[in-house]
Amino acid sequence: MLSESYSIGPDSPAVRDLTIGDALREAARECPEQIALVAGTPEAETRKEWTYAGLLDESERTARALLEAFEPGDRVAVWAPNIPQWIMMEYGCALAGLVLVTVNPSYQSEELAYVLRQSRAAGVFLLPEFRGNPMLQHLDAARANCPELKKIVLFTEWQEFLNTAGEKDLPAVAPDDACMIQYTSGTTGFPKGALLHHRGLVNNGSHTLSIMGAQHGKTYMGIMPLFHTAGCVLAVLGALSKRSALVLVEAFEPGLVLELMEEYRAAAMLGVPTMLIAMIEHPSFAERDLSAVKALCSGGSTVPADLVKRLEEAVGAPFTIVFGQTECSPVACMTHADDSIEDKAYTLGQAMPGVEIKIIDTETGVTQPIGTLGEFCTRGYHVMHEYFENPEATAKTIDADGWLHTGDLCSMDERGYCKIEGRLKDMIIRGGENIYPREIEELLFQHPSVGEVAVVGLPSERLGEEIGVFLRPAPSESLSRDVLFAYLREHLSPQKTPRHWFEVEAYPLTGSGKIQKFELRKSWENGEHSEMPMGT
Repeated sequence: MLSESYSIGPDSPAVRDLTIGDALREAARECPEQIALVAGTPEAETRKEWTYAGLLDESERTARALLEAFEPGDRVAVWAPNIPQWIMMEYGCALAGLVLVTVNPSYQSEELAYVLRQSRAAGVFLLPEFRGNPMLQHLDAARANCPELKKIVLFTEWQEFLNTAGEKDLPAVAPDDACMIQYTSGTTGFPKGALLHHRGLVNNGSHTLSIMGAQHGKTYMGIMPLFHTAGCVLAVLGALSKRSALVLVEAFEPGLVLELMEEYRAAAMLGVPTMLIAMIEHPSFAERDLSAVKALCSGGSTVPADLVKRLEEAVGAPFTIVFGQTECSPVACMTHADDSIEDKAYTLGQAMPGVEIKIIDTETGVTQPIGTLGEFCTRGYHVMHEYFENPEATAKTIDADGWLHTGDLCSMDERGYCKIEGRLKDMIIRGGENIYPREIEELLFQHPSVGEVAVVGLPSERLGEEIGVFLRPAPSESLSRDVLFAYLREHLSPQKTPRHWFEVEAYPLTGSGKIQKFELRKSWENGEHSEMPMGT
């Protein structure tokens, strides 16, 4: 049993000294004819498949085509949804010694220009448009502000690009080499480019799938966006480590995901809570045969206890929760498939293999006693190199001893299991008292009328901040402010009861499905929300 809030993960599975290219070549040697990738398109006749041998062949060809235009170390951006060519670029850049820059396909021209300029991208690969977003038009508007951008390739001309591949030898690439920049606007604003490396990504993807209970050689559903680590690391590289067939869904649509899970006998999947809620609320959920599913996982935001129970009961598969952030490749701790219901519902689990974690006092930096709230910090193979060309932000996040300061408020028990109370920036200070939104959100989510909930600190001249709650009703339910107010007062002290109540149809989300609380606060300040009436 621990005496202070510091823990280190187990030695097994071991941290391997491996590049992304090494991992792909190893899989192709071991099971060349195993299906590696399925394009999970809505139209069954367009669902193309690749074996591991075929995936390696196209990835190496991609790498050689890239080296006709770029030098090892160059940054190359991919701006597209979940299409198979995205994965070819992930592997191709890794094999060519390039740094892949991931870009959210919902970005507009100014956001795109910022990412291309800050990353000093030498090239960008994109679709002309996606879901009404005129991406090529935005790129044309952004180009003048991107002086280092020298090559543009459309994915609609992918075959022509592959035909440019020469016969150059692929360069030597080391496990510690940088391979990816992910921009982490997260839920709090301006993006910073986390510079990630092969060792961190390969091992983190592999360890996460092992702990969640993903089976060797079975199908894995790829529903998370590839521009996020949950997609290109936990799905792509995690599935690779298990020699799984990755069914790649271009854009999340719950009915399509359920159809593909049934058709391809999906055995494992990771999705953020908003996705999982949409699936179990979908009209076709009860009709689908999901008996092949043996492992479910979620993370990226608070996972309410009631949702854990609902999912395990509805799907009949063990549920795990990952916790971390892009800067740590991305998982730092995790629950286990065989953990108790209580640990799955109320904790974030223990440190990942080869990973150190601790909880520190936010003022002094001293490691906290067991059970005491503080900032979650982590150290190990998984920590990013830096925020790309941003030494000031890097120094604020990674200290001199290599600890990554996450900004998450947690506590640790004597077994090393952690609990989260929220973000330092999400914490509401009402009249000098600290209030943690997660406690209120958990309770409201358990009410049958509530489908989703976000608790946000709203500016107040008198108290500094007041509590605001943004609620989406459950299907076929209506929300009553009076009923929910009384419900909270039964369980929480009066100062934790929201003053402002709002009903919403949907939430502003990051590309990875996290609710953007700062956007809710901004839209409230702009007068875009009407209070739910009292007496309802």
